[in-house]
Amino acid sequence: MSMRNRGIRAGRRTVWTVLVGGALLCGAGRAQAACSADNNVEWNYLFSDQGPLFDSNPEPTATTSVTVTLRTCKSDITSANVKYYDTGDSSYHWVSMVWVSNDPTGTFDYWQGTIPASSSEKYYRFQINDGTATAWLNAAGITSSEPSSGDFFVIPGFKTPGWMKNGVMYQIFPDRFYDGNTSNDVTTGEYTYGGCATEQHAWGASVLSTVDPVNCNSEVFFGGDLAGIDQKLSYIKQTLGADIIYLNPIFNSPTVHKYDTQNYYEIDPAFGASSTLEQLISDIHSSTNGPEGYIILDGVFNHSGDSNCWFQKQLYDNITCSYQGAYQSQSSSYYGYYTFQTWPSAYSDFFGFGGMPKLDYGASGSAVRNQIYGSSSSVVKTYLSSPYNIDGWRLDFPQALDSGGNGGSDATNHQITQELRSAVKSVNSSADILGEFWGDGSPWLDDGTEWDNVMNYNGFTQPVSEWMCGVDYHGNSASINESSLDSWLLGTRADVPVNVQETWTNELGSHDTERFATRCGANIWDTYLGLIFQFTYIGTPTIYYGDEYGEQGGNDPDSRRTFDWTQANTGNSAVALTQKLISIRNQYPQLRTGSYKTLLVDTTNHIYAFGRWDANHRIAVVLNNTSNTESAVTIPAWQLSMTNGSWVTDLLTNSTYQVINGNLTVSVQGHYGAILEQ
Repeated sequence: MSMRNRGIRAGRRTVWTVLVGGALLCGAGRAQAACSADNNVEWNYLFSDQGPLFDSNPEPTATTSVTVTLRTCKSDITSANVKYYDTGDSSYHWVSMVWVSNDPTGTFDYWQGTIPASSSEKYYRFQINDGTATAWLNAAGITSSEPSSGDFFVIPGFKTPGWMKNGVMYQIFPDRFYDGNTSNDVTTGEYTYGGCATEQHAWGASVLSTVDPVNCNSEVFFGGDLAGIDQKLSYIKQTLGADIIYLNPIFNSPTVHKYDTQNYYEIDPAFGASSTLEQLISDIHSSTNGPEGYIILDGVFNHSGDSNCWFQKQLYDNITCSYQGAYQSQSSSYYGYYTFQTWPSAYSDFFGFGGMPKLDYGASGSAVRNQIYGSSSSVVKTYLSSPYNIDGWRLDFPQALDSGGNGGSDATNHQITQELRSAVKSVNSSADILGEFWGDGSPWLDDGTEWDNVMNYNGFTQPVSEWMCGVDYHGNSASINESSLDSWLLGTRADVPVNVQETWTNELGSHDTERFATRCGANIWDTYLGLIFQFTYIGTPTIYYGDEYGEQGGNDPDSRRTFDWTQANTGNSAVALTQKLISIRNQYPQLRTGSYKTLLVDTTNHIYAFGRWDANHRIAVVLNNTSNTESAVTIPAWQLSMTNGSWVTDLLTNSTYQVINGNLTVSVQGHYGAILEQ
């Protein structure tokens, strides 16, 4: 755990006391009159983050210094300093800042200071002075007294994959996407597991078991497979333009979800063979069928299945093992892979699911650690290496890999994930390590030694669902307004380094949530608005298959319905919008790695607007979370250094608007948005 202080936790998010910038201020011309050395720091002009204009190197090496930039109102302040904490000597240090330039509009001053190079992690904040008045600014916002948490990060040597920063991810639950090879379909009664016989359902039918819809839904199969994904790559890579594919588990398992792995070294025969996976990966990596792509596999390393030969509580489908498992004999070579309270009936498992016995990672160098990631033939290294050459692992429930059960020992678990990172990066330094975590994942992200990023349930999926749909990601009643939304987003951004923010996955939903369209009442306009937010917010947009056309479905297992291929074309308005949004994001790096600033928080008219910009382009995004009526919205364009008289274009409608008196007044359809580019 890093020494960085983190603020007060309030359940699902961090709460900070901050100023919401740019919400209700007058135009730049009138406000400028207050900017002078008058013992009053003008807060609304203050800004810094770790975007290209404000941080010379957000991913420094140990020999690279970092020059940071602070924006203030022109001629407003008398001095500014960078105060940073260096973990190398456990001390605070001060750097005096100097004025360097104005912005193109003459509204702002830029001040700079340089944090010297070293190998140690550092955290910094700004002190801004106007005579006797002082303000402080860090990643958590602006305060009048010195903050004790929420500082910006400097982590030498921590680099997250560039292809994640610049990519768009598409998540697939394999059995429900497309049946490319009917000869490997699981048929009704083919085998029985856990007292449930397999059921073959027709494409588009209910995902619930017709025999026992309470206990046997994991044995309902539709026939989707790896060959089907390969055959539909043109839809993903060309029609949509997504270039990263994340697959839910594909290894041998008795269930449709495959989170109870029977054999990590075998592809489930219902999905294909090793050669099928190799071909799929080769086609994803190819640039002849769309953009060069990347693939992330689901690594379920917290637990195995009870049918795994290492355990062998029950077998299925003519599975045979050449040795005794831990459940069969205490003399088994694999007995130490698991933790028994009373052998064989009582053992550690995944949240009471006896079919998922917990793996015991033990001490460093243990057999389980070597089997999962340590040795050259380990699971992790096998698929990162030839002939597969996958590009990353999504880690299922990785906060408790250690032998302490589902809660685990933090110290031991951090050691395991540090070792796992070293193993991954030793094979492919650009491979991604994506953690599944539903809360604040910063303990695994804030020093660059464990995960690269996290599924952003806490910082995107949940707040967006509560703001737009009035329910949480499981469909339970929960509603927030624009002010709470902005505070939530700011707090979660402040929790992690900027290169984590740029690669965390922003999903409207996943296989573990209720479908987004269902949460929002099946109004396609909500899907439009959700997609616009998803593709303009900081992070990697991640489409759960079908969300691009408004797929319906309740919580698991209903969120795992079959893909409706009649919707998979640009004749579907939401699919066409998704294609356009991916194209816009690909064209403008500001939407990938640019600065982020709130521009408008309007709790009366339900408008939320923010800016994404760098030295080359200024983009304002306006989101209208009201009924399907058009609204006139005025935003402070001067906050993005848009000059008076200049024009912007809405990339969604091609409408143009002129900056007048520092402001932009634009027309935005209800449950829709505008992406205003200059």
